[in-house]
Amino acid sequence: MSNQIKTINPATEEELKSYSLMSADETAKIVEDCHQAFLSWKDVELTKRAEIIKSIGESLKKYKPELVELMTQEMGKLLKQGEQEIDLCIGICDFTAKNGPEELKDEERVLPNGGKGVITHSPIGIVYGIQPWNFPTYQVIRYTIANLMAGNAVLLKHAQNVTGSALLIEEIIKKSDLPENLFRVLIIDHEESDRVIENELVRGVTLTGSPTAGKIIAEKAGKQLKKTVLELGANDAYIVLKDADLDLAVKTCVQGRIYNNGETCVAAKRFIVEEEIYDEFKEAFVEQMKQVTYGDPTDKNSQLGPLARKDLRDQLHEQVTKSVEKGAKILCGGEVPNKEGYYYPATVLENLSIGMPAYDDELFGPVASLIKAKDEKDAFKIANSSRFGLGGGIFTKNEDKAIELAKYHFDTGMVNINSYGLAHPNMPFGGVKNSGYGREHGGFGVKEFTNAKAILLN
Repeated sequence: MSNQIKTINPATEEELKSYSLMSADETAKIVEDCHQAFLSWKDVELTKRAEIIKSIGESLKKYKPELVELMTQEMGKLLKQGEQEIDLCIGICDFTAKNGPEELKDEERVLPNGGKGVITHSPIGIVYGIQPWNFPTYQVIRYTIANLMAGNAVLLKHAQNVTGSALLIEEIIKKSDLPENLFRVLIIDHEESDRVIENELVRGVTLTGSPTAGKIIAEKAGKQLKKTVLELGANDAYIVLKDADLDLAVKTCVQGRIYNNGETCVAAKRFIVEEEIYDEFKEAFVEQMKQVTYGDPTDKNSQLGPLARKDLRDQLHEQVTKSVEKGAKILCGGEVPNKEGYYYPATVLENLSIGMPAYDDELFGPVASLIKAKDEKDAFKIANSSRFGLGGGIFTKNEDKAIELAKYHFDTGMVNINSYGLAHPNMPFGGVKNSGYGREHGGFGVKEFTNAKAILLN
C-alpha cells in the first residue's frame, strides 16, 4: 500500500497536494508528546482554560478566509457556507469559554448520614477523534473545544480528502494561546489508527461517520474498555402535517435537503406528507428543486457545489438507480451531468417503499424522498420505522402540539419545528439507534470524557 495520499478538487478533478503517511514511530511520539502536554494542562484552572479556548476562536476568526478557501478546494463546499461553518466554530469557542467553567465546577451534596459529598469532573487524558470530510472544521472543533475545556488533550485523524484542512486547523490552533502538543493531527492509515486506539495513553475515542464505521470503532475501543461517543448516519424525516404553512414547509425542506451539497448528517432526507396536502406540497417542492442551480462552488450564484469525491457521487447515483429499478419514480434530476467535476443535480423521488435505498438508507447528497402518509399517526409510524434516529422535523401551525409530538412520538435525538438548522452551541447534538450515542454541545459534550469523581467526607 502506498504511503502517500492525495487531495483532489471535486469541482475540477485536479490534484491539489500529496501527503506522506506518518510512520508508527512518528505516531507514537506524537501520542507521547500529547500525553505529556495533558499532564500539565489538567491542572490549569477552569477560568484560565476558558480564556485560552476563547483565543482559539479569535485565531479561527483571523484565518477564516484561508480556511474557507481550502475547505472549498478540498470538498466542494460553497464559499458562503464555509464562512457560516467557521462562524459556528467561533461561536462554539465563545460559548464554551463563557459556560464551560460553570458546567465543570465542583458540586456539593449532603450525604444520607449527614456527611458531605463533593463531585468533581476530572479530565481523563487523550481523546482521539476520527472525523469525516463534510464539515472539515466544525467536526473537529465540536469535540476538540469541549475536551480541551474539560482538561483533556486531543488527537485528530481527519478524512484523507481534507488533510490540508486538518493541518491548517492545527496551525491555526498553534497560533492561539493553547500550550504546545495539546492538539495534534495524525496522518495515518486504518492499521495505524487501530494502534492509536490500543495505546494506553489514549483514554477515549469519538467518531463521526457511518454506522458500519461506528460498529468497528466501538468494538475496537470496547476491547480496550475505552469509552466512545459516536455520531453516525441518518435518514432524517421531515413531517408535513395538513395544517402546515405550505410555503414555509416547501422552502425550508428544499433548503434542508440541499444545504452543504446535501452532504449533511442532519439534512432533511425523507419528506413525509399527509395525503390531504401531498399533491400540493409535491408540486411546489419539485418546482423549487428544479430551480436549484449547481456549479462552481466559488461562484456566488451556485446553490449546489460538487459532491466531495467521485466514489460518493457514483454511490449516490447507484442508490437512485436501484430505487428506480424497484419502482421509484424520478420527479426531477436523477442523471449524472456530462461535465467536469463530481456534480449531481437536485433530485426528487416518489412511489417509495420498504426495500428501496431511497426509503431505507442514507442518501448523502441532494436527493429527496417523498412519502405519502395516510394521517398524522401514519406519518410518525413511517418516520420512526427507520433504523436511524438523529434528527427530524415537524411542520404545523400548532406549535404546542408539535412540541408534544416531538417529545412523545419522535424517536430521534433532535427535532426542528417549522424550521431547519444544523447545530447550536447551547443545545445537545446527537442521536439514537443506528445514529449513535453520546451528546456534544449544550454543556453535555464537556462532560462526556470526564471522570465524575465522588469525594466522600463522612
